[in-house]
Amino acid sequence: MHLDWMHLHLAAGIIAMTASLKLISHKLCPYVQRAVIALKEKGVPFERIDIDLASKPDWFLRLSPLGKVPVLVVTTEKGEVALFESNVICEYIEETQGGAKLHPADALKRAEHRGWMEFGSAILGDPWGLETTSDPAIFENKRQALAAKFARVEAALGTGPFFARDAFSLVDAVFAPIFRYFDLFDELTEHGIFRDVPRVRAWRAELAKRPSVRTAVGTDYPQLLRAFLLRHDAHLLKLAA
Repeated sequence: MHLDWMHLHLAAGIIAMTASLKLISHKLCPYVQRAVIALKEKGVPFERIDIDLASKPDWFLRLSPLGKVPVLVVTTEKGEVALFESNVICEYIEETQGGAKLHPADALKRAEHRGWMEFGSAILGDPWGLETTSDPAIFENKRQALAAKFARVEAALGTGPFFARDAFSLVDAVFAPIFRYFDLFDELTEHGIFRDVPRVRAWRAELAKRPSVRTAVGTDYPQLLRAFLLRHDAHLLKLAA
C-alpha cells in the first residue's frame, strides 16, 4: 500500500511537470482571480486567454459545459482536459503543482478551509447586487447582508496576517478578489460594511499587498469595473454624485 501511494505521488509529479496549462479568463471575473492567485503562489507558468462573456466564442462553449469562466485547459501528451469551476481548479493546482502548500496538512483543518472557501463563494452574490442594482432598497439589503457575513468571518479570524495566520492559503485566494471590489466601492460611498470588523480590515489590507493578488488583474481593472457600473446604471454611482 505504501508503494502504491508513492507511485501515485510520483505519477502526479510527472503529470505536473509535463502538462501545460491554459487559463480561459475574463478580466473582471473574481473566480478567475482565485485560480490566477493560486498559480502565481505556486510559481507555475500558464497562458491566460481573456474572452468576452457577452459574446462567447464557440470553441469556449465546447470546452465549458456551464459557459462560465474560469476554465483550465490541461494539455499532456495524452491530450487536453478542460477543468471548470474555480474551487475544482484550485484544488487541482494544489494537488499537482509544486511550490508553497496552499492547504493545511491536517485533514480536519483542510476540510474547515474548504468550508470557508464555499462561504467566500456565497458572499460573492452580494457585491454583484451592490454593483448591478439601480434600486436603493436592494442596494441597502445587499449592504446589510455583506456586513453580516463579514461579521461571521471576523469571528473566525485569528491574529493574522492571513486566514491561517502566517500561511497564505486557498481561503486567502478566495477572499482577495472579493475585497478588491471595495477598492472602487470605497471611493464611491461610505458604505460601512467593514466598520465593525477590524480583523477583516487588517486581513484585507495584508492581502492587497500580496504580489500574487496585485497581479491577478490587469492595470485596467478599475476602469473596467467603473465602466461595468455605468452600463448597469448602478446605484453606487448615484451615491458618488
